[in-house]
Amino acid sequence: MLRHVFALASVAVLALAFSPAFAEDTKPGTHEGKVVKAEAGKLTMTDKDGKKEHTHVIPATAKVTCDGKECKVEDLKPGSAVKVTTEKKEDKLVVVSVEAKKAD
Repeated sequence: MLRHVFALASVAVLALAFSPAFAEDTKPGTHEGKVVKAEAGKLTMTDKDGKKEHTHVIPATAKVTCDGKECKVEDLKPGSAVKVTTEKKEDKLVVVSVEAKKAD
């Protein structure tokens, strides 16, 4: 019985510890960073400081541009500056646009 209580308490502590990180990813808006990896339908990027890495699913409906010209997600190059815009649709956060600029 004591093991079950300890296990449940551990899960609760972990949930509370990670909830701020999840909350940050559930707010619609725009954020900027650098491309780490890009493939069809998926973009891995860092935050502006280059520290926090995260991945976005990019739907086919998202507008993707490279230096102002329409392109595909897989055209994005590692190190390129990127701005991702998200909106809440049907209680889910969805990427609506990705704007990339060449790496300096």
